[in-house]
Amino acid sequence: MTHFPVTNSNLSAKHLGHFLQEKYSLGKNTECQLIRAGINDTYLVTDNSEKFVFRVYSLNWRTRAEINEEINLLLELKQNNLPVSFPLPDAENNFIQILNAPEGDRFAVLFTFAQGEKEHNSSVETHFQIGQLMARFHTATNNRRLDRVDYSPQVILIDSLKQVSKFLTAGTEEMSFMQSAQKYLLQEFQKADTTQMRQGIVHLDIWFDNMNITKENEVTLFDFDFCGNGWLCLDIAYYILQLHNIEKYEAKDYQPKVDSFIKGYESITQISDEEKRLIPILGVSLYFFYLGIQCQRYDNWSNSFLSENYLKRYINGLVKRYHDIYKPGDNKNRA
Repeated sequence: MTHFPVTNSNLSAKHLGHFLQEKYSLGKNTECQLIRAGINDTYLVTDNSEKFVFRVYSLNWRTRAEINEEINLLLELKQNNLPVSFPLPDAENNFIQILNAPEGDRFAVLFTFAQGEKEHNSSVETHFQIGQLMARFHTATNNRRLDRVDYSPQVILIDSLKQVSKFLTAGTEEMSFMQSAQKYLLQEFQKADTTQMRQGIVHLDIWFDNMNITKENEVTLFDFDFCGNGWLCLDIAYYILQLHNIEKYEAKDYQPKVDSFIKGYESITQISDEEKRLIPILGVSLYFFYLGIQCQRYDNWSNSFLSENYLKRYINGLVKRYHDIYKPGDNKNRA
């Protein structure tokens, strides 16, 4: 009987464990456990007391060249003593594995394990540390480029809304808002004083879910899957956006934590006034981008939760709410 074609599969953790033992000369008691299936599948690998993370990229998500760029960036950051989870070579010095999955060949990379735990609600002091870490990362990547995506207005706002439009009916109140907001945001991109905007390599996904923090307040950053090229303040905007989601704008702890993060960042390198002005605008824009990713990856990630009702709740409860805090024409920086 011929196997019916598939578009996505979950690879056996048990058999991946055997594969990793052989490829990386790990111990015979090595265990492998799926800890997250999504855009990529993530496995926790344990060899006695030592832990690793094995990422299996989805089919056709990243090219080999793009993954190589991510690997090279992480190895360079490690050389610069930045606390990041970095890739490990196998016994033959190969960083990228090719796994013959039912849907086709999938790439995979083994990473070091970031010590500590994720903190959903961090202290003011921790946000200062994170600000410093982001600034150190930006200092290393300022005026640098990767052979990966450029986070342009086309990618962030236009392509993303096209993806959303596949699931959100034209003419609804929510779609009308998104179209109006998109027009305003595109105008703000055009008006930006680019001479005051630092350009370089960005992570674009720095938030509590992609960093582990030890009891000693040591922060390790991981998951550079969205790294690419763009204004460095995109990372700042995204971090503050996520902090706003966790703390909520009205909460008494929100602004002190934002201020501490910015203070930590500027203890390493300055943020220009133009970058500060654009932070909330870029935050709303990144809502567009990640909604687009959710819609783009419907088949093998978001189908368990994404629907038109979900998009309406998300737009009204998050996107529109954050947009309305920084209304068009209000130039006061409240980031």
